[in-house]
Parts: sequence; structure tokens; C-alpha cells
Amino acid sequence: MDWQPLILSAQLACLTTVLLVGLAAPLAYFLAYFRFAGKSFLEALINLPLAMPPTVLGFYLLVVLGPKGFIGHTWEVLTGSYLVFTFLGIIIASLIYSLPFAIQPMKTAFEKIDRRLLESASVLGLSPLAAFFKVVIPNSVSGICASAILVFVHTMGEFGVILMIGGSIPGKTRVASIAIYEAVESLNYRAAGWMSLVLLLISYAFLLLINHLNRSKTHGA
Repeated sequence: MDWQPLILSAQLACLTTVLLVGLAAPLAYFLAYFRFAGKSFLEALINLPLAMPPTVLGFYLLVVLGPKGFIGHTWEVLTGSYLVFTFLGIIIASLIYSLPFAIQPMKTAFEKIDRRLLESASVLGLSPLAAFFKVVIPNSVSGICASAILVFVHTMGEFGVILMIGGSIPGKTRVASIAIYEAVESLNYRAAGWMSLVLLLISYAFLLLINHLNRSKTHGA
């Protein structure tokens, strides 16, 4: 069995998870505790990938990131290289596609924190930023871990968006889900079966971990 697609999927999932957890945490904090005009529109925009077919999202990303798109053209002018059909391109696509999976668990965890802790932090003179790092984050570890796990598992199984943006370039953009699809197309059910089994076991293991975190939080409450 060719392990390269699985290794590439793991690399993509790890990078997406690290970047998204760092980017989504402050945004989830902002959405959980601040009121502002247009908040519902922003939340709907963030959650749009949950409702939109992956190929539709992939098409619009292809338009924006392609050589004639604003971002793709600007990137080409600055670097002399393309975004589409590259590993960087599928990272960007994964960040956008998995954003709701990162934000929702963290936002839920943040909203469950006793508001009196934040009020006490404010009385003690902590700024919202300081309260985020000293109060919110330490009391939301399980939610942040759940967010990271969901993003990782979701990215490992991505297909439509990755195919639209990255195609199927061996060693660069040919992730496990695409390799499975191509193996089935070529009637290589043995290779498709082994890769599918590995992804199944990974997904199951991480879901067990989420259940363990939820039980630990419940018992510790």
C-alpha cells in the first residue's frame, strides 16, 4: 500500500489544526462575549461551509485563489508562484472549510464559563485580552481539545474542496480521500480498503478521545 497519501493527509490535518485552533480561539471568544451589529451575519458566514456543498465552496475558492482571482493573482505577482494545485492552496482551503468545526466547540465551552469569574477578573483590573488568557483558556481546555480533534478528523477526510483546489498531484495534493476515490475508479479495492480502514480507525480513536474528555469534564463538574 502507498502510504504517501495518508502521510500527506496527516501533515495537512496537523497544520490545519494548529493554525485553526490559534485563529479560532480569539474569534470564538469575541463571538461568545461581545455584542455588535451584524453578529448574526458574521456567525452565518462562518458556519456557511456546514451547509454549503464542498464542491460549491471549492469552486468559489478556485475562482478567488486561481491565477485570475484577486488573492491568487496578488500572490502570483508577489511570489511568482500559484496557489491552486499546491500544498499551500489546500491548507488555505482546509482552514476555511474546517473553520466552523474549530469555532463551535470553543464558543460553547467559553459560554459555559461562570460569568462571575470574568466579572471578578474585570474588578481586579484585567483587560479582556488578559482575561482571555488567564481565565477563559484555562477553564476551557476540554472544549479547545474537542475543537482540535474535530478539525483534525474533519481535515483527514476532506475530499471535494481539496480536489477542486489541489487536484491530485502525488506527494503534493493527493491526500488519502482522493487516493481512495482513484483506487476505486481503477478497481483497486485492496488499496482503497486498506486506506479506508486506516481512516476509519483514526476517526474512531479520536471520537473515543472526545467522549473521554466529555466524561472527564462531567465527572469533574
